[in-house]
Amino acid sequence: MTPNQAQLAQARVLVVGDVMLDRYWYGAVDRISPEAPVPVVRVAREENRLGGCANVAYNITSLGAQASLLSVVGEDEASHELERLLHDTGITPCLGRDAQLKTTVKLRVIGRQQQLLRIDFENQPHHEVLAGQTALYRELLPAHGVVLFSDYGKGGLAHVAHMIEAAKAAGKPVFIDPKGSDYSRYQGATCITPNRAELQQVVGDWQDEADLQAKVQDLRQALALDAILLTRSEEGMSLYDAQGRLDVPTVAREVFDVTGAGDTVIATLATLVASGLSLREALPWANKAAGVVVGKFGTATVTFSELMA
Repeated sequence: MTPNQAQLAQARVLVVGDVMLDRYWYGAVDRISPEAPVPVVRVAREENRLGGCANVAYNITSLGAQASLLSVVGEDEASHELERLLHDTGITPCLGRDAQLKTTVKLRVIGRQQQLLRIDFENQPHHEVLAGQTALYRELLPAHGVVLFSDYGKGGLAHVAHMIEAAKAAGKPVFIDPKGSDYSRYQGATCITPNRAELQQVVGDWQDEADLQAKVQDLRQALALDAILLTRSEEGMSLYDAQGRLDVPTVAREVFDVTGAGDTVIATLATLVASGLSLREALPWANKAAGVVVGKFGTATVTFSELMA
């Protein structure tokens, strides 16, 4: 089934999770520092982009659908820059603020078209702020067709189990980009989308494809999930559900940067399901979207016309 642009425009996805600001400093590298054996970067240009679950939401609006973003930020310059970018990209921000929280910023220094250094600024949010967001989450649920949890392990999803229960009670499909080695808190979700390394943390090593399938299906049934989508880089993706297994090979022609490819996959899946496609119908399109985005630099998105090209 081919995605329909008119149906996409009506699709509404609620994105919940850890929001970040991605900063890029671009510069020329002409010499090595006399102080240490490191390159000296003369910064010529700065750029700010939406990161974390904000990049997921941006992928949704890029496809022509509607996205609301529920998260917690600090009361700092980075949070106001994030809010400005959210407005500019058509995302509805629902941001809780905590004056004691440092908004997560990932600063990447780029020289000669490659990343030389990444500096992270972050700390953990207070549970009181997150509890307040849970109440707002319940208010937002009825107006959205699908809920997408983007877990970056920064503490923004401390109440995810209760949020999944509320979404299920409201009849909303739930998509989760998981983190960590304990997936029990994701119980009852519609679909989780780990990559190979993330899945390995949970089920351990596998001998072959048959062993992998057995382990994934055991995990799926133990957690009462409808499906698990395993993203496999150059090997494409595998969807495991009650019907069995569906493989799609990668369609990437050129891999320039895999940053944010997982965001694009889950955003495209959730958006297409919100527009009326089944998971299995949405899978090849999510795979195609990933193939487009890895050909771009940094956290990037895919438009509807790029997906259809």
